[in-house]
Amino acid sequence: MELQEIIALVKETKAFVGNRERAGHIKTKGRADYVTQVDTDIQNFLARELGSRFPAIQFLGEEEGLHEMSGDTYWILDPIDGTTNLIHDYQHSMVSLALYEKGEITLGIVYDPFREEVYHAQKGKGSFLNGFPIHVSEAETLSETMIAAGTSPYDRELAEENFKRIRRVFDSTQDIRRTGTAAMDLVYVACGRTGGFFEPRLSPWDFAAGMLLVNEAGGQVTDFAGKPLDFSKRGSVVASNGKIHEELRRLL
Repeated sequence: MELQEIIALVKETKAFVGNRERAGHIKTKGRADYVTQVDTDIQNFLARELGSRFPAIQFLGEEEGLHEMSGDTYWILDPIDGTTNLIHDYQHSMVSLALYEKGEITLGIVYDPFREEVYHAQKGKGSFLNGFPIHVSEAETLSETMIAAGTSPYDRELAEENFKRIRRVFDSTQDIRRTGTAAMDLVYVACGRTGGFFEPRLSPWDFAAGMLLVNEAGGQVTDFAGKPLDFSKRGSVVASNGKIHEELRRLL
């Protein structure tokens, strides 16, 4: 499998992201849960191009929703992670593509078209930003770092509990950050810009690629209970540089 060919395909999505007219074509899937024509355009483009190059590999995209996959190898795509940001031209939106093979993620690519940052990782080969190796933060304690948090806007019934978590973490850290895209939050952990990230009830396309990037950069990703992530369903996610993982997880 030619890595640079796949990265080049993902980078072609920038043309779709920059189309503000298509970003204004919005459908509502649920409370605070939107899909724009840009999401659909990118998913259709990558499904077609990857399918023509790798016909044996199945495809799981956000805009199809979660469903049972019959094989043991498939792409996992979030065409736009940060759709609400895109609608408002907030310029924090990522394209996230992962390859799932026989129970594990073996390839992850996360693309920031606004900053021209391409993050990629292959199982056992390290994590990279625009071709240069990246590593997680060296922070030994929460007090030495910033932590990113997600607010689970689709699941407002979780808000009271989640904002209590955010307050507990805030009280132990230098500050909290909220970007509105889990893919960005995860790769920022991978490259050491933040020490950790957490959010309840994420979908596999939100975390699959970013999880591999964090792990390959020397960090750790689990659910809130400390267990491995499940790629067949939604679940909680906590990522860190590894050194602060248990300190962070205890607060969640």
